[in-house]
Amino acid sequence: MKNTPLILSIVALIAAILVGILQLTSGNGKAATVAAEGTETVAAKGATVYFNLDRVLNEYDMANDLSSVVETKVQSIQQEITRRGNNLQKKANDFQEKIDKGLITRSVAEVQAQKLQQEQNDFNTYAAQKQQEIAEEQQVMMNQIGDAIKKFIDKFNEEKQFALILSCQGDVLPAPVVTGDASLDITDAVIAGLNEEYVKNKAKENN
Repeated sequence: MKNTPLILSIVALIAAILVGILQLTSGNGKAATVAAEGTETVAAKGATVYFNLDRVLNEYDMANDLSSVVETKVQSIQQEITRRGNNLQKKANDFQEKIDKGLITRSVAEVQAQKLQQEQNDFNTYAAQKQQEIAEEQQVMMNQIGDAIKKFIDKFNEEKQFALILSCQGDVLPAPVVTGDASLDITDAVIAGLNEEYVKNKAKENN
């Protein structure tokens, strides 16, 4: 998924949703093995584990699909705003040219100036409404992705019964997990599970 300001905002906001304690009954330390993408992640029941949220958002099919849909809507809205803005600018330039060349009377110029000012106000209102529409589209997408990840993590942990699941972000100095035992990294398992569940849900919707 592209690293656009849109995805960055999603990453930041979803992190706040996901970083929390999933406190469940601790077991007797029996190891749980999770198979994911040809590798094994082993973490003891009751352990503290973590996953890389950046990777999840980049490799989660639902996040990529929703992002593509929203980006298409955003581009369409921005193109219309640009078109209207350019049209208004052209009118203003034509009006100024007529004044400079003395092609209209002062009274006519005053009327046209008032009309242009009203069109400018209408355009500003339209642009603000569309920007709000974009923000709402992004917020809904963020909520859908965050809700899907949170529900999966809860369901995932009903079986694994880890004491704590953390999400980390960042490449240079990941937070809150700067480093850790690779066996406690459940990122692959989370991505595989999310994508598997997403495929199943899409198949149900198409039936």
